[in-house]
Amino acid sequence: MNKKVYVTRRLPTSVMKLLGNICEYDVNPEERLATREELINAAKNYAAMITMLNDNIDAEVINAAGPDLKLIANYGVGFNNIDVKAANAKGIYVSNTPDVLTDATADLAWTLIFAAARRVIECDNLVRTGTFEWAPKFMLGYDVTGKTLGIIGAGRIGENLGKKAALGFNMKVLYYGRHSSPALEAVGGSRVGLEELLERSDFVSIHVPLTPETRHLIGAEELSKMKPDGILINTSRGPVVDEKALADALSRHVIAGAGLDVYENEPEVEPVLKKLQNVVLMPHVGTGTFDTRKNMGILVIKNIEAVFAGHEPVNMVRVK
Repeated sequence: MNKKVYVTRRLPTSVMKLLGNICEYDVNPEERLATREELINAAKNYAAMITMLNDNIDAEVINAAGPDLKLIANYGVGFNNIDVKAANAKGIYVSNTPDVLTDATADLAWTLIFAAARRVIECDNLVRTGTFEWAPKFMLGYDVTGKTLGIIGAGRIGENLGKKAALGFNMKVLYYGRHSSPALEAVGGSRVGLEELLERSDFVSIHVPLTPETRHLIGAEELSKMKPDGILINTSRGPVVDEKALADALSRHVIAGAGLDVYENEPEVEPVLKKLQNVVLMPHVGTGTFDTRKNMGILVIKNIEAVFAGHEPVNMVRVK
């Protein structure tokens, strides 16, 4: 049985060593995205592919798959880069890496909340490029403790963020989601409609997957419902927010600020956003800690081991 794996980008050294202990593998030797031809070739000739969030594994790639391809193991919790239905139709499993990245991503949302609220980037730039003198109205920002946090999407990461908000910062937590969240309600969280959440929250943090229903979930109309001193945080997927509408809202001070780790057309960013001082921009590093990236790799390997042993992957992705 073919048990050879193709890796589209080199993973942490410790993970590559673990992978080499269970199978043969080939890896894209360059620090760039795998080309279209490389993806199609991998689908034709390997038993498993380890893919990244920017690898477009669409129906064309999947339909090129040879009889040996058993698993597309995505290195990340999101899987909107993979046509899961097409894969399943060909009997190919798709897996992801949930849970192990929950804390890191929620923590980055906190980083963006505080950086935007307290104008950390502006302050840093001021100190590095000029002089400063304390004054009563100098570089004023917004309090976080005791304020209202609105969470859009009450999955693992949203729940993690909400619990930290309520227990660590005495925040009132509102959430909007398809289902009620006992975890959030246990710390005083309230499930509300999207419009009410936007109107009442001081901070709005997005934690939904990218689906046809969530694309541009936050646009000009939704932003207009936020408080003038409200701050929007997005660590989920870029296209959930209409980036041009956000840039316009920030430019006209419809809302006070934003913190973004994801973008609508990555790696490109709406040019207007780059010119604004009231938005904090980070390069999609929600899972970017040493421990988290290693643990994601270990989970990928567990999924591969399960499939090579004749079982379903540990973290199999299912879509309706």
